[in-house]
Amino acid sequence: MADIGQDFRPDPLLIFGLGNPGDRYAETRHNAGFWFVDELARRSEAPLRLQKKLHAETGMASLHGRECILARPTTFMNHSGRAVQAVSAYYRVPPGNILVAYDELDLSPGTARLKFDGGHGGHNGLRDIFQALGSGDFYRLRLGIGHPGVKEAVTPWVLSRATAEQTALIRGAIDRAVDALADFLGGRVGEAMKRLHTEAVGDPEGET
Repeated sequence: MADIGQDFRPDPLLIFGLGNPGDRYAETRHNAGFWFVDELARRSEAPLRLQKKLHAETGMASLHGRECILARPTTFMNHSGRAVQAVSAYYRVPPGNILVAYDELDLSPGTARLKFDGGHGGHNGLRDIFQALGSGDFYRLRLGIGHPGVKEAVTPWVLSRATAEQTALIRGAIDRAVDALADFLGGRVGEAMKRLHTEAVGDPEGET
């Protein structure tokens, strides 16, 4: 397992959380990526400010000695690529220095997985980012939200609130992912992966 992606550079790093804007969607499963970025912003005391031309709210944070750009799209999930492309171009961040956090149906609540490159797995936000960047060579933080069991129930599932128990598990996974950033930002990506995957909760089948 390689410690870093091919294009990984010291600074800056763009950490992008996926979700849907607005109070209506704030607590829905689909906004797990927003929750992750919000927790980073809270811990680093880095407020997010609207940048209309970038289609995102962004903030500069110092995390474990690394300069990081935190970002949340102001577009809806299916158009996430517009914001990722605009923010990365403005700050001149190559794909290998981008970490995208998003909800993952194929992982149980309480599970977080870190990986580099690969497919979009049918996730509409990732699909749009692939098209906008012309590349899938970026880091992903997959935050498990569980699956409703049948394909027809997926849309209402992701756009509804998790149970109190599931929410606690997702928030716990986010806390572990935030803690694992110390290794990730220090270039010890393999260690961050190992740490997250070893501590994963509720995913007996392993990484999917």
